[in-house]
Amino acid sequence: MALPVATMAVGEESADSISTPVQTEATTTTAAVEASVPDAHVPPPRADTTVVQSGFADIVEVVDLLVDVGDTITVGQHLAVLRTLETEVFINACCDSRVISIEASAGDFVDADQAIMRLEHTRAEGLAAWRLLRQSGVANIHWRQIIMFIVAGILIFLAIRKNYEPLLLIPIGFGTMLANLPLAHMGSYGEGILALIYDAGIRTELLPPIIFLGIGALVDFRPLLGRPLTFLLGAAAQLGIFVAALGAFYLLGFTAQEAASVGIIGGADGPTSIFLASQLAPDLLGPIAVAAYSYMSLVPIIQPPIIRMLTTHKERAIDMPQARPVSKTAVILFPIVTGLVASLFVPSCAPLLGMLMFGNLLRECGVTERLRKTAGGALIDIVTMFLGLVVGATMDGNHFLHYKTLSVLVLGAIAFGFSTAGGVVFAKFLNMFLPKDKKINPCIGAAGVSAVPMAARVVQQFVSNQTDGKVNPLMPAMGPNVAGVIGSAVAAGVFLTLLT
Repeated sequence: MALPVATMAVGEESADSISTPVQTEATTTTAAVEASVPDAHVPPPRADTTVVQSGFADIVEVVDLLVDVGDTITVGQHLAVLRTLETEVFINACCDSRVISIEASAGDFVDADQAIMRLEHTRAEGLAAWRLLRQSGVANIHWRQIIMFIVAGILIFLAIRKNYEPLLLIPIGFGTMLANLPLAHMGSYGEGILALIYDAGIRTELLPPIIFLGIGALVDFRPLLGRPLTFLLGAAAQLGIFVAALGAFYLLGFTAQEAASVGIIGGADGPTSIFLASQLAPDLLGPIAVAAYSYMSLVPIIQPPIIRMLTTHKERAIDMPQARPVSKTAVILFPIVTGLVASLFVPSCAPLLGMLMFGNLLRECGVTERLRKTAGGALIDIVTMFLGLVVGATMDGNHFLHYKTLSVLVLGAIAFGFSTAGGVVFAKFLNMFLPKDKKINPCIGAAGVSAVPMAARVVQQFVSNQTDGKVNPLMPAMGPNVAGVIGSAVAAGVFLTLLT
């Protein structure tokens, strides 16, 4: 039977220097039937084992043993260090194997035929399978990742089965799943493809303003311009932002930056929440984004009880007069003037508000139809897809499973509730000073949150149901609804100005 070979790297040492290593070979005997009887303390070799010996004619010293019994070793791995005269020799494994016994100790002197250790050959395919298993996600999964898989499944279920913001929750849910795959490097905080998109699109503040560009191309500001007074309702509906921010800072110990990022959820504006959190509290970006989009999708559930509690049947039955007509010149000048004035007073809101007004100018000018269709169609869809994925990819178990996550969800609900109430109560306050024929249906104040156009539709459906279809304030509710988009962007700009 042919004898396998174990290679040794030989290097001569002196007190001053170490010479360049030289490659030599040392032989090892296998389980061939020997004519001589083996030593009593050495078990007879098996056909699938290798006996590691020094291979030198002279007696050598075992300086060190580099493996233990039971170790799995690979071809070329150092097994032992020997010394002959003034030369140290490293014995390397000749094949993939496992140490089954060690026959010598450090400090022993061995001759050419004496066994130093015995190796059991490992099947190549078995070792490869073991390596594959050890490097698989199954062997490295953590309980946090399992919980996050469940969270991802819930988000996707709500999006598909309940139709809760599916354009956002499906990418966020799938991004969450990808971020928690062990060893896959698909999180936003790693070095994979989603981290690249996160760094280029979120850290640079690129994607949220592009979303605002698309929103501007889709939004009609005529209901607001026809009833300028409703602009105040959009401002009043930002109350929840400041209530939640103050509560997070003073009651729950959040930093000022974290509190502001949580509070902006009250505006019911996902892109604004992401824009602000990515700059002030990036570690809370995942919970904040999920809370913002979840509460946006829950508008039909959250708002009606609040409106019913704060209004009487008589107030719900107020039928508002037709809005005054708006000229073409007004709708063209509005985005230009608003973007300019607001950005001059609060420069930090310019990325969001400027892109919003630019998109609206594309819509209203009448000569950029192709750009309008692109901004309000393919562009916003593509950006929404990547935005959802990278936001979901921030939700790995180590960052998401934290007590602050639950606090964010609770504070987000409080913020949203106060924003709804703020718009309704302020509309009731304005009615105290308005003539009878110009009174406002206070229910439309709830549409001041910037969930466009869902909040306006919820108000319209609620009032219609309460009045048996006699009052349908959809267009009046769109006024404060689109004003809320501007209000939340300005609020984010105020926080950025004060806290950065």
